[in-house]
Amino acid sequence: MGRSIGVLATRYIWVGMVEGTKLGSVRMYPEPGQRDEVDLRSVPADDMVARILEQVDMLHEGEPVDSVGAGFPGIVRNGIIDDSPNLAQLKGLNIRERLSCALKAAGIDAPVTVMNDADALAAGIAATHGVLEKLIRVWYLGDGIGFGRYPSNESVCEGGHMVVSLDPKERFCGCGGEGHLEGIMGNRAMRLRFLDMEPEDVFTLARQGDTRAGDFVKLWHRALAAATATNVHLDGPGRFYLAGPNTDFVDLNLLNRYLQDMVKMSPLQGTFFEIVPTSHDLALIGAAVSSRAK
Repeated sequence: MGRSIGVLATRYIWVGMVEGTKLGSVRMYPEPGQRDEVDLRSVPADDMVARILEQVDMLHEGEPVDSVGAGFPGIVRNGIIDDSPNLAQLKGLNIRERLSCALKAAGIDAPVTVMNDADALAAGIAATHGVLEKLIRVWYLGDGIGFGRYPSNESVCEGGHMVVSLDPKERFCGCGGEGHLEGIMGNRAMRLRFLDMEPEDVFTLARQGDTRAGDFVKLWHRALAAATATNVHLDGPGRFYLAGPNTDFVDLNLLNRYLQDMVKMSPLQGTFFEIVPTSHDLALIGAAVSSRAK
């Protein structure tokens, strides 16, 4: 079965104990009452490793651990975070080595695996749905847009930066690139586009008949359909999972209709979407399960 620790560092740090594919105790930094006081984007890399270690130490309570798996946003390869627009202070950091050394110093001598956070989410979906032998793809819709794949194929997997528009005015992506999926669907991009409005306000206005908001909601769905269609043309059809807080905005009928307009070859038909809840729990499970396979 295996007893492993899963770590997820995105907007917050989550650390969970996973036995088999069941998530047990979970710790979080900052704690719910302190969320407005700490922004991980401003926490130095050394301090972030220390905060992770603190949560792990309080969680495992001296019990043996088989492995540790950790998910981080950005391009993560060979234990190194090549780039991470959402946590820029981690760029270039050999996070696997840093975590391994910190854990050993604290008495936890277990192999450490690091991966993209969306890949961890895809692995969690595969593990909890009992489909570890199948290709799993997931879009995370939130502050940023993540694309996860299980099994991981060591690709860059920065699907949120996939180009879905040739309009040079589409420059709302946090990385500075033009026409990116995240530049349409991400929270930061929506706030820039609509200035003083929150994303949920935009979708509320669209439901009330506002023309500008309504046109944007169509663009939002078309962008996700376009990115999905591109992946279908590369990896084939199948189920795509949707996770994250902004799945509340998704109109599955509209999304499916746009996708059908974009994928016409008969061997590539048969793609559909499924929304899954509690994505950080799934990512903790996925990170832990993936660490046992190394």
